[in-house]
Amino acid sequence: MHRIRECEESLVEPIAKGEIRTPCHLYTGQEAVAAGVISCFTDKDYVFGTHRSHGHYVAKGGSLRRMMAEIFCREAGCAKGRGGSMHLVAPEKGMLGAAPIVGGTISLALGAALAAHIRGDKRVAAAFFGDGATGEGGIYESLNFASLLKLPLIFVCENNLYATHMPIRECRNSENISRIAEPFCIKTWRIDGNDVLKVHEAAKEAVALCRSGKGPAFIECLTYRFRGHVGPDDAIQGLHTDIRPPAELKRWLKKDPITRFEHYLSSKKLLPPTALNALKYQAASEVADAVAFARRSPRPNPSHLEKYVTK
Repeated sequence: MHRIRECEESLVEPIAKGEIRTPCHLYTGQEAVAAGVISCFTDKDYVFGTHRSHGHYVAKGGSLRRMMAEIFCREAGCAKGRGGSMHLVAPEKGMLGAAPIVGGTISLALGAALAAHIRGDKRVAAAFFGDGATGEGGIYESLNFASLLKLPLIFVCENNLYATHMPIRECRNSENISRIAEPFCIKTWRIDGNDVLKVHEAAKEAVALCRSGKGPAFIECLTYRFRGHVGPDDAIQGLHTDIRPPAELKRWLKKDPITRFEHYLSSKKLLPPTALNALKYQAASEVADAVAFARRSPRPNPSHLEKYVTK
């Protein structure tokens, strides 16, 4: 979680200065979801992300250098600088891709789960998506098909209460998203997405269910983004007119998933302050190295504009 937070916060200044031009949807505040779910996976399991997927990529073990280079649109990036922030991929780690189309990768995760089912190799796929994706028809088709064949697919809804700038209460009759899976006879969880232990326990059960051929599963994680919908602009820094009520934002900042887990570890005497400080230092050093690597990496050659385009 510290590694993800360091990545996201290191991008604030370069974005504000215009050094980074690709739209960046920062994952700050939602770290417990990616960390809690993906900690139950192996490198062979599949993850599909969204427009806000830096956290999924990092949690799956993708190269920090290649991710930062991609965000800075450099040739050394994981998509060779052609995709930017919203197109991260690390197939060697099972991160098969992220895409900005709302709900667009859910059916791709379904296909990966179907392939695993046909091969019988016990791999599990996870589709991460936001609350806004539940307004798309593809998710319901995927829920039905996955349930019909009992596919090893985990639907992970990161409900941060806002679809872009629209509060969930204005676009859904029910704020309980997990209920959409019930008509398809799918096991569901609705949990505190800012409690990494609760996320991990739910994901652990869901993975076991899928590996035993009793999938799919649906996990709704209630969480909150601390930054703006896109970029660092938010009510915290006063850089933009964030529509979210200041009191609401203040309440959620008190539920910071990293601070909460630090307090838990401290209260249980599981992690002494020296070890925590060393962990923070290591994460900061890794991210600083990745940013420096991105900055010194060459930009794509303009003459290669059509190099990876199929004609």
